[in-house]
Amino acid sequence: MALDPADFTNCCKDSGILMVVKCRKENSALKECLTAYYNDPAFYEECKMEYLKEREEFRKTGIPTKKRLQKLPTSM
Repeated sequence: MALDPADFTNCCKDSGILMVVKCRKENSALKECLTAYYNDPAFYEECKMEYLKEREEFRKTGIPTKKRLQKLPTSM
């Protein structure tokens, strides 16, 4: 049974300092999920293309994506 990554977050929030012991099952499931993405060539290509697009835009504008996407205040 696959666990939702939010299960690990919820387990940690509920367990406090005992999360190391109590959330092993959720942690293992999260690691499995992340490893599957890490080893997926299609996901790698998708991330690479997104990065190259953002880098190209930065080189054109000099503005990082995060700053470009922020909305300007409507009144000053």
